[in-house]
Amino acid sequence: MKRFVNRSSVEGTVRAPSSKSMMQRAVAIASLGKSSCRLNGLSGCSDLFASIRAAEALGTKVELDGSSALITPGFCKPSDTVDCGEAGLTVRMFAPIAALQDHKFIFTGQGSLLKRPIDMVEDALIKMGVSCSTQNGFLPMCIEGPVSNNEITVDGSVSSQLITGLLIAYAHCDKSSRIIVNNLTSRPYIDMTIEILSHFGINIINKDYRVFEIEHGVRDDLEKYDVEGDWSGAAFIMVAAALAGTVTINNLSSQSSQGDKEILTIIKNSGAQISENGESITVHRSILKPFTCDATDCPDLFPPLCALAAGCNGKSRISGIHRLAYKESDRAAVLVEQFKKIGVGIQIEGNDMIINGGQVAGGAAESCNDHRIAMALAVAGLISDKGVTIEGAEAVQKSYPVFFEDLHDLGAEVQ
Repeated sequence: MKRFVNRSSVEGTVRAPSSKSMMQRAVAIASLGKSSCRLNGLSGCSDLFASIRAAEALGTKVELDGSSALITPGFCKPSDTVDCGEAGLTVRMFAPIAALQDHKFIFTGQGSLLKRPIDMVEDALIKMGVSCSTQNGFLPMCIEGPVSNNEITVDGSVSSQLITGLLIAYAHCDKSSRIIVNNLTSRPYIDMTIEILSHFGINIINKDYRVFEIEHGVRDDLEKYDVEGDWSGAAFIMVAAALAGTVTINNLSSQSSQGDKEILTIIKNSGAQISENGESITVHRSILKPFTCDATDCPDLFPPLCALAAGCNGKSRISGIHRLAYKESDRAAVLVEQFKKIGVGIQIEGNDMIINGGQVAGGAAESCNDHRIAMALAVAGLISDKGVTIEGAEAVQKSYPVFFEDLHDLGAEVQ
């Protein structure tokens, strides 16, 4: 599907989509409870459906009703195959959860997920005493539990998603557990996991992100859980406002543990005006100046920050590109390639990305099946000379299905 975004302004109010990361975590944790739990505030993104399919394959009954779902654990007989779609968090989170069962599962995936390495998952499960094998470090992956080792040491340098899965799984083992993590990246994502576990009555003792201790048998069964808004998706609307208008975004908690909340600080440093009122953030267009930031702990901000930098008159620098290699695309390379097509120069220097801002010519570019690339190109189109055409715009279904509709409703010229 193609979308065209012409030079235009945005103004109005929009509701931030529900947090994709929190939705997936909530499905996983609720699927391990002792009674049913209703999850509210869900959005129909494809990654959520991937996690729902995984929970169902492990024996959970999921009843969807609009923006809510009733999760009933242990209702069904487990399947043999777990299809994770293209959701990296789903496979890395549900693999340790599947390992709790005395059952053989085959984890599969689709599209880009088949090209993303999962050897770190295989290594961790073997350390847990679980039978696990992959196809040379890639899907499909065969897992047969149950877990027999409740203290393991793992490497956290590539992704924090596996650590999330381990924390959730060990929180539901038959004895207390201990996870030792070397070189952990993306600490805010671990904070998110610990926070949502605490809502379900599970206490994780975090010793400086190096050692995590989980006490056995401590859990409250929630009747309902409300999913908070997504700072990752809202970042694109904030950047759109900073570049081309004034927008108020509702459904954003300033107390959130989401690392992408850092977008507020970066936009302020670039010169945009921001006001906060409860769970609403208003961003006003202003003359923007180049910025420097480190996105190591919030790598999903790279695409919206490239769009922001394109509107700053000068060179902006973002550190942390080593975190981008195993996303839906090789995101650093794709950003360089696709922004070049619309007249924005990006260079890679070591671990840094330098964006030459000040003018966006426009033209045709591709999402490369990456939802965040599609949204970044669309936002850049708002300040382009001749508009931006995005091939593969349907990629936004992964996290923010109504992104183009929201942009249009705010007054952007979207075709």
